[in-house]
Amino acid sequence: MGRAPSTLYDLAIRLFTREKCWRRIVLRTLAPQPGERILDVGCGTGTLAIAIKSIEPMAKITGIDPDPETLVRAIAKEPRSAAPIFWTKGFARDAAAGRRGAFDAVTCTLVLHQVPLEEKRAGLGAMFDALAPGGRLILADYGEQRSSFMRMLFRQTVQRLDGTTDTQPNADGVLPRLLQEAGFEEVTETAVVPTLTGLIAVFKARKPMTLISPSIVWP
Repeated sequence: MGRAPSTLYDLAIRLFTREKCWRRIVLRTLAPQPGERILDVGCGTGTLAIAIKSIEPMAKITGIDPDPETLVRAIAKEPRSAAPIFWTKGFARDAAAGRRGAFDAVTCTLVLHQVPLEEKRAGLGAMFDALAPGGRLILADYGEQRSSFMRMLFRQTVQRLDGTTDTQPNADGVLPRLLQEAGFEEVTETAVVPTLTGLIAVFKARKPMTLISPSIVWP
């Protein structure tokens, strides 16, 4: 859903997307461990990043978002701790900037449906690059709308706010293919959550432990 002023955006997410339900699934799927380096792409006002920190205080968490206002709110919301979350400005395509291979896990929620197809590809490619070999991506976003009723809900809410050009690929089920194109393996849809705005899917994918370089063919 499009970014209204941040206070209204948080409220809309809670009311219309069953936020507690899919965030709980994301956290369970992520299963953060002590000392893990975790990047939250499109962190907004920090709800997910702070939740990760609350269940695993020893995780090293970075949140990235392009909106300075939401980052200010994230900093204000963060409980004071010995190991604070690092907040930084940037788009999904900037996920690996200066952080190539730096993270054990990446999360991204309700971001990719808002951006053009090429930005979806660029964002997933950057998330892949930001992960260490064997690292995992947990992605929650509007996925394939699998019934006429869900397509109607999606059309009357998300697509009215964000338009059809950027959102329709998600509704058509493009996310698994884009994840595979970015290089991820073990792409699995772990849950589908029906909401008043359409179906939200949760995906888990992994960066291969070893990247296979193209074979060299000698003349």
